[in-house]
Amino acid sequence: MKKIIVIGCSGSGKSTFARKLSALVNIPLYYLDMLWYKSDKTTLLREDFDEKLRNLMRKSEWIIDGNYQRTLEMRLKECDTVFLLDIPTDICLEGAISRIGKKRVDLPWLETEFEEGFRQWICDYSNKVLPKIYELLDKYRQGRQIYIFKTRNETDQYLQSLATASSVADK
Repeated sequence: MKKIIVIGCSGSGKSTFARKLSALVNIPLYYLDMLWYKSDKTTLLREDFDEKLRNLMRKSEWIIDGNYQRTLEMRLKECDTVFLLDIPTDICLEGAISRIGKKRVDLPWLETEFEEGFRQWICDYSNKVLPKIYELLDKYRQGRQIYIFKTRNETDQYLQSLATASSVADK
């Protein structure tokens, strides 16, 4: 496990999971939102974003947090491990709402409202985005470890098992 992607709906807990995973396995974490967005909510040119992403993926180890369907296949080709948080929509909505007004390390600005378009994107995710993700996971299953979590409890249990294994190895 050296090149890892963490994907799932906004509000699913991707960034929290990725941060905890990074701390446990000591692999640097990169947020796609931090690559794509500027602090004024404008974005890079696609070509510039793609070049930054390619440069990042040339590193020997990384965890990349974010969906970005347009570049998902590119990341799947390069990774050895995938974590998909396939969390229910209502939990994702709660997660997205709960972070309004909180400073985050995975976004270059402070969210001050729950925008309707963003809410709709979360509501549509399981029907419009998730089937495409599962197709790509099937296509790139060979040679990769793929973990699919359906609840936040499953993510917590996985991280706890890593922490336990790490503390046993340290003894």
